[in-house]
Amino acid sequence: QAALIEFGGGLVQAGDSLRLTCVASGGTFSRSMMGWFRQAPGKEREFVAGMYWPSGRTFYSVFVKGRFTFSRDDAKNATFLQMNNLKPEDTGVYYCAAGGPGREYDVAEDYDNWGQGTQVTVSA
Repeated sequence: QAALIEFGGGLVQAGDSLRLTCVASGGTFSRSMMGWFRQAPGKEREFVAGMYWPSGRTFYSVFVKGRFTFSRDDAKNATFLQMNNLKPEDTGVYYCAAGGPGREYDVAEDYDNWGQGTQVTVSA
């Protein structure tokens, strides 16, 4: 069964950078869009970044635009979230997700496949 696996999270200080990786393994699934979401303790899951396939058109949350970059490597079946100038409010569990055609990139319910998440903690 196809699965998404994230890694690259960790504990960093404000202003530092992290690069999250999401790889797809074990099969194929509909992937017309990929996204990154995050969830902080006590809060709902929120959109971070999204990308449509195959155009590569990318979208960002206003809270991360200019600091985060969503990229992909099709040969490796992987996507990446480069996070620069991290802030304490970026703390949370980060999830990658894949969705089918005709969906909205910033709506969590429109994604069909989710990874298990990777923890990002940013200290002040």
